[in-house]
Order: sequence, then structure tokens, then C-alpha cells
Amino acid sequence: MTYDEVQTLLQMINIDLNEQYAFSLFKKCDQSANGRLEYGEIELFCRELLRRPELDAVFRQYSSNSRVLSTVDLRDFLNDQGEDNTLVHAQSLILTYELNEWAKKNQLMTANGFTMYMLSKENDVFDPEHGRVYQDMSRPLSHYFISSSHNTYLTKDQLVGESSTDPYIRALSHGCRCVELDCWDGDKEPLIYHGHTLTSKVPFREVVETIAEYAFKASPYPLILSLENHCSVEQQTIMARQLRSILGDKLLTKPLNDQLSESLPSPEELKGKILVKGKKERVEQESSSSSESSCSEDESKAEGKAKGKKEGKKCTCASTPKVSKLSPELSDLVVYTRSVPFKGFDQATKKLPNEMSSFSESEALKHIKNSGKFFVQHNSRQLSRIYPSGQRLQSSNYNPQDMWNAGCQIVALNFQTDGEQMDLNRGRFLPNGHCGYVLKPSFLCQPDSEFNPENTGGGPGHNPTLLTIKVISAQQLPKPDTEKLNSIVDPMVWVETHGAPIDNNKKKTHRIDNNGFNPRWDCTFKFLLHVPELVLIRFVVEDHDYTARNEFLGQFTLPFTSIRTGYRHVRLLKADGSSLSPASLFIHVKVTPNYGSPKHAASPKA
Repeated sequence: MTYDEVQTLLQMINIDLNEQYAFSLFKKCDQSANGRLEYGEIELFCRELLRRPELDAVFRQYSSNSRVLSTVDLRDFLNDQGEDNTLVHAQSLILTYELNEWAKKNQLMTANGFTMYMLSKENDVFDPEHGRVYQDMSRPLSHYFISSSHNTYLTKDQLVGESSTDPYIRALSHGCRCVELDCWDGDKEPLIYHGHTLTSKVPFREVVETIAEYAFKASPYPLILSLENHCSVEQQTIMARQLRSILGDKLLTKPLNDQLSESLPSPEELKGKILVKGKKERVEQESSSSSESSCSEDESKAEGKAKGKKEGKKCTCASTPKVSKLSPELSDLVVYTRSVPFKGFDQATKKLPNEMSSFSESEALKHIKNSGKFFVQHNSRQLSRIYPSGQRLQSSNYNPQDMWNAGCQIVALNFQTDGEQMDLNRGRFLPNGHCGYVLKPSFLCQPDSEFNPENTGGGPGHNPTLLTIKVISAQQLPKPDTEKLNSIVDPMVWVETHGAPIDNNKKKTHRIDNNGFNPRWDCTFKFLLHVPELVLIRFVVEDHDYTARNEFLGQFTLPFTSIRTGYRHVRLLKADGSSLSPASLFIHVKVTPNYGSPKHAASPKA
């Protein structure tokens, strides 16, 4: 085998390897120095390449003779992994991953073959069944968490950042299903930018054209356009006509079956459709006190509040009595996502399901603390959008988990700002085919739910489960993106759980000095989860620093409901969510449901 053929083989069996290391290993094993690996040299290459003492230990644990795995041994291992342990599956794994022809003919797996198998994507910690759309998509929209972006047009902060169509492409390509358009009057046509700041401007038309092209490339399910509308009636009409002409049949302009029902339609029913979220003129004659203004009652007030205005004041674009500030043509495009002011949960129960309210992060947290159960019930029937405080001038993010705990669907984050909050968001929407819709737990979908998002144990969703994670080792960790290019990393691993407040926890390994290639910890952590259906698990690898803050190396976040038990590899991601391959963690996962009585609740110290 030539070096190129070796590289092809590694790609075929999903093993990614640092190219410099792979080539030096190839030269070392090419004992005949002819630029090719012969049979014995191939064996040597595989042995050197795959030398993983921790995997050898697992192999010996299951091998009846410590030399090979029979199909019986392999089936025992698969059973403990919680996987298909049929004879047919065991035989297929041997045929796929075993390189020794004699072993393959005799239906045996050598240590090298076992290592090849363990390094493949078949042993990822994330359940591959959840990599496709597997949830019921025929429930009302209010029963789903919906991947949502705030100030989607911004590339950086909201003071001097650039406005562009590129962030829309990135968000939509990652399954985002609710994007924001902050619309202001231009000279002749409306523009999108962050008002009263130095951010640049992008034409509304260009953004809509971009949305038309990318709306359904990553997900077929409905896309919501959240209009933050500051335009005059004349330019609102231009907006409406551009939306119709550019989006065409994709744009939803009337209710399904021509009438509103008692509940919102489902993602399945709205497949391939784009919904406009905004104000809508009322059909019945109203008094001047209830005439509608064009700008959002939500974020406009919040921005004013950040500048010292009282929340109770009407927005600056409020109309004079009996003069509507809404374009009828734009109003007509609002069907299932009509923005209305929130006037209390008692009032909200009387509203139609197509009426929705937006809440600043502080307002949402106040409702969660003071009326959590009613907020959950409200969100079983109607959509809620949460947005960051106007005081987050650097476009930082709030913790989305607090909002998901209350069943809020449209939890809008600044996608352009990396960090823990966006890690959690990517983890939340990792399953269900990455389609941007994830079904909420059943206790968040019931109109009479008694679930308390400030959960302290007991009640709906309470299912004490012991999660045991052993962090065994890491492989091929990168150096941090800093000046310390010549230093060798001193890695340590955090394992975090994010969910109901009682389930928030984090534990860390000790550091390993000067080893980023194959550090080994063998640290076991136990987490008692009370509401496991809401929990996200986050693995974070840092480079320990004696004199400054530890530096981020990589992370991976996934829902507890998508984790696989047994020996698994965690494929690490960069801060922006892109692959950090071949960097990974090797762990063991055990889940004990219905765990014990309260006296067992104290998690052992790691």
C-alpha cells in the first residue's frame, strides 16, 4: 500500500489522523524503504497507529483468550454497549474493520480490528438514530423548541458591527428556523440595520433574496421571519410587495384550509413555508386606544428602557388616535405569528393561539420566578419569543436553558457570538436531523401542566436518574489559538450538566502536564438528574494555565436523551461549532434510571 492508499483506507473507515504524524509513522514502518507497505509492514503500521492502551484493556476484558474476540465475545461487548448484539451484526463488524485476513475468515476480531472499530463513527457518543428526523412532526408549533436567531443581520456587536446577508446564510445553513429582520426606512427602499447605532446597512431586498435561496437547504420545516418594523406605511408596503414577489409560493399568506383553528398548525403541515411574524390590523372596528403602531411593542421598548426610559411608555413611533401606522398589505401577510403585547397570563388564555408575545430575558426570568407554572401552561398553547437585553452591547447571550425549562419555544440568541450559551443552543438542536425543531417533553406541552421550571424535585418530569461518566482519555488535542505555539498543552476536562436548576452541575478532572496527544485521566463522575428530559451534557477541554485563565481547546454538547451508553468517543468541536477532528475524548457512560430514594441523592465527589 502506498501512503495515498493508506490515507484512503483511513478515510474509508472514518479515522482522521494528523497528516504529519501519519506520514512519519508510514516512513517508520516502511522498513523496505520502497515507498510501499507490504503485508507485515501494514500490520506494524496498524499496530503503531492504533496503539491505545485503554482500548487494549477493554479488548482484554471481553476476549476469552486475551488474543482475539470471537463472535460470542463481540456480542457480549455489544450487549453491554446497549447495541444490536445479533450474530449477523457481529459478523458484519468483523468484515468491515478487521484487516487480518486469517482472522476475518475465521470470524475473529484482533486487537487492531477492535481498535479500528472503536475509532470509527459507529462508536460516537451521539445516538446516530437522532441524526435524522425521528420525532413526531405533526404536533402544534407550540410543542417544539425552535432554533432562533436575534439580530441575525449582524456579524459582530450591535454598536458598530457590520450588517450583512452572510449571517443569514450561516444561521439558515445550521438549521435556524426563526431569523430577525430589523427594518428601517431607506431613501427609496427599506434597509436592515440596528437603529440609532453605527452598524452598517443592508437592503431589505437583498436579505429576502438570500432567505429565498437558503431557507430550506438545511431543513424543510417552516421558517419564521421576525420583523422588527420601524418603517413608514409607504415602505412597509414596499416590504410586503418584495416579500410576495421574491418568496412566491413559499410565503404563507392565508391560514391552512382558509380558517384559523383552535391550535397552531404543525411543522409537517407548514413544510416549505415561510411565516411572517409581526403586527396585524384587527378586523373589527376599534377605539383609538387600541389602534396599532408599526414598530414592535417588544424590543423597541426594551431598547428604550436600556436608555433610561420607563417600560410603561408607548414606543416612539406610536400613532396619533385613529391613524394606523400599519400597511394593510404587510398586515395581511401575518397569519399564525401575530405579535401582541403581553398583559398577563389571565388575559393570554383568552387570546387565539396565533397571537404571540415577546419577552426580554429579564421579563422572562421574572415570569419564570413568579409565575413559572402559568408560563409553562401559556407556552403549551401559544408561542413565546425571548430576546437578549438591549444592554448587551457586545451581543453577548443569556442562558437559553432557563427559558427552555419554561417551555419557551423561540429563544433567540446572537448566533455571531461564540461561547457556552451557543454551545448549549447547538446541543439542544443537534438531534432530530438538525432540522431546527425539537419536540418539547410532554410535561411542557399539557395546558394543565403542573411543572415548575424552578423545579426542586418531585412533580411532572421528575424521574431521578443516575448518570455516571468516566473520562478515560483524549486523543490529538490541538494547541490553543494563541501566542503559545511552542508550548505543549496541559489538558483538563470539565463535564457539565445543564437543565432544571436542581440539575445544574459541573465537575473537572485533574490536569495532565505536557501531553495533548494521548492524555489519560480515568476520572469517574456521578450526576443525579431529577428532570433528565431537559438536561444537556457539555464536555469542555481546557489547557491549564498557571498564570492566566485556562484556554479553551474544544467542546461537545448533546441532550441527555441522545447520549449512548458504554465506551464512546466524543468528537470535539471548535468554539464556532465546526469540527476539531481528529481531537476526541474517550469515555464510558452508564445510566441508572429510577435511581433510589432521597438518601441516595448526594452525588459522590469526583
